[in-house]
Amino acid sequence: MTDWVYSIEGTQAGHFAAMALALTSALAHAIFGALQKGRYDPWLVRGAIDISYGLMALPIALFFVPRPTPELWLILVGVFFIHAAYKTAMGMAYMRGAYTVVYPVVRGTAPIVTIVGAGLVFGEYFEPLQWVGALLVSLAIMALAAVNLRGVTLGRDTLKQALWLAVFTGFLTSLYTVYDAYGIRLAADPFTFLAWFFVIDGLLLFPWVALIRWKRMENRPAPVPLLFRGWIGGLLGFVSFGSAMLATRLDKVGEAAVLRETSTVFAAAIGWIFLREAVGPVRAALMAAIALGAVLVEMGG
Repeated sequence: MTDWVYSIEGTQAGHFAAMALALTSALAHAIFGALQKGRYDPWLVRGAIDISYGLMALPIALFFVPRPTPELWLILVGVFFIHAAYKTAMGMAYMRGAYTVVYPVVRGTAPIVTIVGAGLVFGEYFEPLQWVGALLVSLAIMALAAVNLRGVTLGRDTLKQALWLAVFTGFLTSLYTVYDAYGIRLAADPFTFLAWFFVIDGLLLFPWVALIRWKRMENRPAPVPLLFRGWIGGLLGFVSFGSAMLATRLDKVGEAAVLRETSTVFAAAIGWIFLREAVGPVRAALMAAIALGAVLVEMGG
């Protein structure tokens, strides 16, 4: 698998592979995000997901990939702190605002900031048509959040805090996207970075936060169903985050970031097809605009 990555880096085949990986990441991330809402406390779900993918990645990291270099270990320390901040901010936003509003604001903030960051760090250049597409994606996602906001009746007293936290989380999303892209490009073997990313990100913090929170609850949820949801989320996490990071190694970070934000379209489609949620003409038009923006980003390059 590593040899395959080496062979297509910087080629047209690598570009198409990165596009497919980014879209796969978007679909998995839509399902992954939905797992963090519902009847369980978001901190508990986060902890269950993290310990699942951390334990699944541990034997791969220990026995199947080369050891990280000292320089890569330093990068992985930064990974821990950036992702811990991102997940904390996301959890705080979910506690204060509706998922249907918070999630689009986070995803709508991230692409433009990521494109700028990738330009500064990697010298990437977006053509004018690509900028049009990226702006269309971000604005359509933000408009989707505004449409969803009209239907929110509960928790409006904390909604302003939730929106600020969502914007901040969007910036952190951009930061970890660029930072992780630097890390996976630095690694001689990209799967060394991926395996140790999931171990460090999964095992060092949020399972313990979730355990402490669970012990303090008066009505504790049954652990087995919660851990099963976490196991499903862990598998999706491998696909979602792993595909996105591989895409940033194979091709432009900014393009992968924009394509990944089509997760909002997948999320709405899943809700419509499987949950019989109403879409309506306005939401349908905004989802079409997001898809069109992604197409412009690809065509414009």
